[in-house]
Amino acid sequence: MNVNVLLFGIATDLIGSSSLQIELPINCSVANFKELIITKNESLKEMSTYAVAINESYASDETLIKDNDVIAIIPPVSGG
Repeated sequence: MNVNVLLFGIATDLIGSSSLQIELPINCSVANFKELIITKNESLKEMSTYAVAINESYASDETLIKDNDVIAIIPPVSGG
């Protein structure tokens, strides 16, 4: 299944793009997605933690991804 991945913050810098189109297996969970995205983009290993949102809602590692979902990788934000 195909999904669109949006990247923010340091993730954009590490990948060199603000979005990706990626092919995922059917019944792919967010945890599986995290493993696959690092396999395809090893530079993301430099991010120790990040949140994942699916269709503009934060998702847990157990959430299943559906065809044509929009996934966002959101690194921690700091500032003041």
